[in-house]
Amino acid sequence: MKNYTDNLYKLLSNEEDARACKPLDDSACKVVPHNFSITLFSQLFSQFADALLNPKVTLPWLLQSLQVPAVFISWLVPIRESSSLLPQLAIASFIRKLPLRKWVWVFGSLTQALCMLALITISFTLSGSDAGLAIIGTLTIFSLARGFNSIAAKDVLGKTIPKTQRGNLSGLTASLSGLATVLFGLFFMFSDSHQEQTILWALGLAAVMWLLAALSYGQISEYKGATDGGKNGLKAALSKFRMIYEDSNFALFLLTRTLLLCSALSAPFYIVLASEQAFDFAVLAIFMLVSGAASLVSAPIWGRLSDLSSKRVMALSSALVAINAIALYVAHVFLPQIFSSIWFLPLLYFILSVAHQGVRLGRKTYLVNLAEGNKRTDYVAVGNTFTGIVLLILGSAGLLAEQLGALSLILMFSSLSLLAIISSYFLKD
Repeated sequence: MKNYTDNLYKLLSNEEDARACKPLDDSACKVVPHNFSITLFSQLFSQFADALLNPKVTLPWLLQSLQVPAVFISWLVPIRESSSLLPQLAIASFIRKLPLRKWVWVFGSLTQALCMLALITISFTLSGSDAGLAIIGTLTIFSLARGFNSIAAKDVLGKTIPKTQRGNLSGLTASLSGLATVLFGLFFMFSDSHQEQTILWALGLAAVMWLLAALSYGQISEYKGATDGGKNGLKAALSKFRMIYEDSNFALFLLTRTLLLCSALSAPFYIVLASEQAFDFAVLAIFMLVSGAASLVSAPIWGRLSDLSSKRVMALSSALVAINAIALYVAHVFLPQIFSSIWFLPLLYFILSVAHQGVRLGRKTYLVNLAEGNKRTDYVAVGNTFTGIVLLILGSAGLLAEQLGALSLILMFSSLSLLAIISSYFLKD
C-alpha cells in the first residue's frame, strides 16, 4: 500500500523532493506521500457525495417530487451551509483538546452517510409538509456533521501536508470529483428511470461514497498535535471573536470571504431562470453535468495558482463572477430570445462554477496557510462561524425572489464580487 501511495504522490506532486515539507516535523515529513494519496482518495469520495446531494439541484427535485411546499425549498441552501458553520466555535473548543483529529472527520463522514439513508426512508414514507419538516431536520443534522469535518479536515491537512502541496491536493480532488459528477450527469440525462428513482439512486450512491471516505480517511498517518489551551464552554468559544479586531489581516480576510459568497448565493437563481423557460427535466441534468465539468477543467489550475498566490486567485475568480453577471444582463436587454436556447443558461452556469472553484480553493488555501497549530483551528472556527451568520442573513434574500426576480438577485449578489476584488488585493501574501 505504501509503495502505491508513494508512487501516486510522485506522479501527482510538483515537488522534486518529497521531504521538502517545512514546517512539518520529521515524523510527519516521512509519510507525506502516503498522506497525500490517502487524503486525495477520501476527499474525492466526500466531494463526489457532496455533488450528488446538491442543494441547488438534487434536493429541490426531491422536495418537488414529494409535493413539499416551496417555503421549504427556499431554505435548503441557507440551512445546509449555515448549520455547518455556526456551531464551529464550540466544536473547535472540543476538537483542539484531541491530539489526533482524523477520527472527528471519520465520525462526521459516517453521520452524513446515515443521513442519506434517512432521506431515502423519508422519500418512501412521507410527503407534503411532513416530508419537508423531516428533510429539513435531517439536513440540519447532516450540516452539523459537515461542521465537524470542516474543522478537522483543515487541521489535519495543516499537520500532514506541506504548504506547497495543499492547493495542488485540493485542486486535484475537485477535478476528479468533477469528472465523477460529469459521468453521473450523463447517466442522469440519458437514464430511462423516472425522476424520483434517479434521485434516490443519487442519494444511495452518496451514502456509499461517504462510507468509503470514512474508511480511507482513517488510514491517514496523523501524529499527535498541540492540545494546549483547550477550554470548554460558550464563553471560551465566544471570546475567540476578539481575534477579528486583534488581527487586522484576518479581519480583512473575513470581509473578503463574506464578499466571495456572491458565487454561491447567485447560483440557485440561474436554475430559477432556467425553470422559467419551461425546459424539461433534461436541462437540470445538464446543469449537473456542466457543474462537474467546471470542477474537472478548472480545479487543478486554481489549485496550482493558489499555491503561488491564493489572494490573487480570490481576486481573479471574483472578477469572473462579475463578468458573468454583466454578460447575463446584456443578453437580457439586447438578446432576450437567447434565453430560450437550452444551452445558454447552462453555459453561464459553467462559467460561474469555474469562478466558484477559484473562490473556494483560493480562500481555503489562504486560511489553512494563515497560521499553524491550534491558532489555525481557531481561525477556521471563527471564520466559519462568522460566515455562517452572514450567510443566513444574505441567504434570506432568496425569499424575495418573487418580488425582485431571479435576474435582479443575481445582479445584486454578483455586485459583491467587485468589492471582493478590492479587498483581496489588500490581503497580505
